[in-house]
Amino acid sequence: MKKLLVLLLLLMLCVSAAAEPLPPREYSFQGQVKRTYESDTLKFTVERFSYEQTLCYVTKIWMADPGRQIRKATAVWEESLAMPEDMASQVEGAVLAVNGSGYVSPVFPEIPDNYPGGSADYYYTPLGSLTITDGQVFRHLQGVPYYGLTLQQDGLHMHVGENIESILPTEPTQTWSFYEGCPMILDHQSILDESWSFAKARAIRTIIAKMDDNNYILLTVTNEEHYGLSLIQCVALLQERFDPLWAYDLDGGPSSALMCREQDGSWKKIFGGRREDADIMAFTE
Repeated sequence: MKKLLVLLLLLMLCVSAAAEPLPPREYSFQGQVKRTYESDTLKFTVERFSYEQTLCYVTKIWMADPGRQIRKATAVWEESLAMPEDMASQVEGAVLAVNGSGYVSPVFPEIPDNYPGGSADYYYTPLGSLTITDGQVFRHLQGVPYYGLTLQQDGLHMHVGENIESILPTEPTQTWSFYEGCPMILDHQSILDESWSFAKARAIRTIIAKMDDNNYILLTVTNEEHYGLSLIQCVALLQERFDPLWAYDLDGGPSSALMCREQDGSWKKIFGGRREDADIMAFTE
């Protein structure tokens, strides 16, 4: 009986230890602080810096429970796009938000060759062979590998050409996706196809990277000073300054948005946020 009690006690201690969140990261890289926020469950700083003569922002985020605190808001499926600020306002407790998935529309009709049907079948929806919002599956293209992010109980996961049937058992509650080449870094190593024309072009970028189970960073590349950075340059920057576990390129260009909620409840646009999008990624209390 004593041995059983000792084993149960050890098991409880292990579970308790596993539930403890990792602390906020300490970073050697420091930019000019533009915004800060701190509570018992969420801490972030928005810092401005220049890289390759281009103005950028890095947002360092710590969350006690990313699986609960990362949220998604969307425009009306197959009907319209929406302003990022309006979508962020839908998320209770959100204090930080960025643009999310790439999307298909009459203006941007391109779809991957392996998607069934034609472009018009996907108008006003995000890219990605799997689309889930608040646990509801909106798209499931059988036989089409998934390139994108899922939100699971322990936080964000990046998928690089995975079978949807292997993803669904993990019970993801949200997805975000863009082009198939948008996974940039995996297990600290670059997986970017540097021959891809999209990767070589200088552009406005919104990139999310995972540092550990509780710490993430957002890299926002602007069109101020020089016009943006290439994904090749962004990989070099991320590996040199931060060395993340993985990094993923969300939609960018005119769709980029970096916003913080003010004390009066309004949203402050730090950069972008002037164009309608399909969805956003929000960070909450």
